[in-house]
Amino acid sequence: MIRICTICARGGSKGVKNKNLRGLLGKPLIAHSILQAKKSNLFDVIAVSSDSDEILQVAKEFGVDYVVKRPDKLATDTAAKLPVIQHCVQQIEKLSNLKFDTITDIDATSPLRTIEDLQNAVSMLELHDNATNLITAAPARRSPYFNLVEKGKDGYVGLSKPLENTVVRRQDAPKTYDMNASIYVWNRKSFFNAISVFTDNTILYVMPEGRSQDIDSELDFEIVELLAKKRGLLE
Repeated sequence: MIRICTICARGGSKGVKNKNLRGLLGKPLIAHSILQAKKSNLFDVIAVSSDSDEILQVAKEFGVDYVVKRPDKLATDTAAKLPVIQHCVQQIEKLSNLKFDTITDIDATSPLRTIEDLQNAVSMLELHDNATNLITAAPARRSPYFNLVEKGKDGYVGLSKPLENTVVRRQDAPKTYDMNASIYVWNRKSFFNAISVFTDNTILYVMPEGRSQDIDSELDFEIVELLAKKRGLLE
């Protein structure tokens, strides 16, 4: 198996200014994901894609194999994640003359994953005969069958996904999960033609809530920093 790990990080951020370069436990945020990828010993190539020259320079300093300057059309607030990853892998295949069997993307803003999470997620996809790709998530804190509501056109609210038989305990509702944006894995056969992270053959790797915090606000950053210090993560 020839494997690549991509880390795609924009320079701009509305929720937390320059969050991918912001210091977390003495290192830029993006550096933690780079070091996790390196320590996992999984990947033939580790690459960072960004529209920011400063991020690309930091990526080089922390030892990635390749950096890819992201085109402007893929660096907007509305740009989807998957085309960015596809662009990065296409560029690296041209530069390296390699063809990757397994493509993994890890998000710099979800750094509390462990190396074991990364290893287990890649292994889970590669050992599955029919899966096209894998996403990671944590058990949902709110259930669309029990306590997640939507407002209708008439202004009244109801359950997002009511069941024929009413659920009176959250534990009795079908299990649901919150995507944590931590790890995505594809096999080559499905990757380049994919238009979504969901297919009929997408599988799930479940992570605990404590390793699933995604940084999208100042409060998120404080929580990640607190958890990392308290639990000895990111060391």
